[in-house]
Amino acid sequence: MRRTIFSDEHDLFRSEFRRFAAAEIVPHLEEWNEAGISDRTAWKKMGEAGFLGANQPEEYGGAGADFLFDAIVIEELADLRAHALQASLHTDICLPYLTTYATEEQKQRWLVPAIAGECLVAIAMTEPSVGSDLAGISTRAIRDGDHYVVNGSKTFISNGQNCDLVIVVVKTDPNASPPHDGMSLLLIEAGTPGFEKGRNLKKLGLKGQDTSEMSFSDCRVPVENLLGGEGRGFKMLMEKLQQERLTISIGSLASCRRSLEDTLEYVKERKAFGKPIAAFQNTQFKLVEMATEIEIGQAFVDRLLVAHVAGEDIVTEVSMGKWWASDLQKRVSSECLQLFGGYGFMDEYPISRDYADAAVQTIYAGSNEIMKVIIAKRLGLG
Repeated sequence: MRRTIFSDEHDLFRSEFRRFAAAEIVPHLEEWNEAGISDRTAWKKMGEAGFLGANQPEEYGGAGADFLFDAIVIEELADLRAHALQASLHTDICLPYLTTYATEEQKQRWLVPAIAGECLVAIAMTEPSVGSDLAGISTRAIRDGDHYVVNGSKTFISNGQNCDLVIVVVKTDPNASPPHDGMSLLLIEAGTPGFEKGRNLKKLGLKGQDTSEMSFSDCRVPVENLLGGEGRGFKMLMEKLQQERLTISIGSLASCRRSLEDTLEYVKERKAFGKPIAAFQNTQFKLVEMATEIEIGQAFVDRLLVAHVAGEDIVTEVSMGKWWASDLQKRVSSECLQLFGGYGFMDEYPISRDYADAAVQTIYAGSNEIMKVIIAKRLGLG
C-alpha cells in the first residue's frame, strides 16, 4: 500500500540518499561491523551531502526541512542494516538539544560542525547502576568558581568512541528534593582532562556501532558549557524523549520490512519435500500474519510522524508506538529466522543479524516496561 505522507520532494530526497548510501556506506558495512566502529570519513561525507542536517535550521548549515526527511534517512539505513552509522542518534536525538537549548555561542561552536559531520555528538544518561530511572543518577557536577567538577561514570553510550562532544546528564544539586530538580546537562568535549572513554563494549547485536563506557574523575568543565540552565536537565530530557522514541519506531518498522522481504525471497527458492517451502500452509500463514502486522504498524507510525511534524504532544501514542514496533521487530526477526531453518543460525545470512540486532530495541530509549508505565499514568491508572 502506497504511503501518502511523503511528497515528491521527499521521494527525490530518498532517491538521492539511496545513491549516496550505495556509494559511500554499503561498501564499508562489513568492515565497520568487524571493527566495531564506523569510519569518520563517512560521517563527514554525510554532512557534506546534507544528510545530517535536513531538519536543522538553515542559519546553522541545515536545510530547515521537516522531520520526515530525517525519517527517510532512518528508514533507509535500517533497510541497509547500516546500524554502524548511528545517524539518528547524532541527528535526531542529540542535535535537537543544541538546537533548542544551546546559547548562540554554543550553537556556533558545536551545532554548526555537527551538522557538517565534523563534530560527532553522543548523549550520556545511563549509569552502571541506573537505567530507566534517570532521577537516580549519581554522576555529580559541583560548581567551583567558573567550572563544574564532574565525577562519576556512564555506560552503554552509543557513539561513545567516535564522539567529539557528549551531552552528559549530571546532578548539580545532589541534595535536591525531588531528586530530578537537581539534574542538569553539561556539554563535555572529548580530550577534556579527567574525561576518559572506556572500552568499546562487545555486544550481542549492532556490532558496528561503537558503544562505550565513560568515566569522569575531577573533570573540570567550564560553566559556559552548561546547557539550558542549572536544574533544568530532567525537563529538557522529557521534552526530547518524544522524538527519540519515535525514531525507534521508525527504524523498527523498516527493519521488520527488510527481514520479511528477505524471507519471502528465501522461501520461494528453498525446497523441501520436493516443493518450495513457500507452498506449505504454515509458511504462508506465518508470512501473511507478519505482513499484516507490519502494515498495521506502519499505518500507526505514519500517523505519529504526521502528528509529530505538526508539533502535537503525542507522548502517550509515541510510547505505544515504541513498545509495539520494537516488540514486533523481535517477533518478526524470530519468526523469519525460523523459516530459514538452520541457515538462519549462520552469520552469512543477514537474518541472523536481524535477530541479534532486534534484542536491544525493547530495552533502550526507555524499556518497553517503562513505556507501559508512562501510558498507564497518562490513562489515569496510577
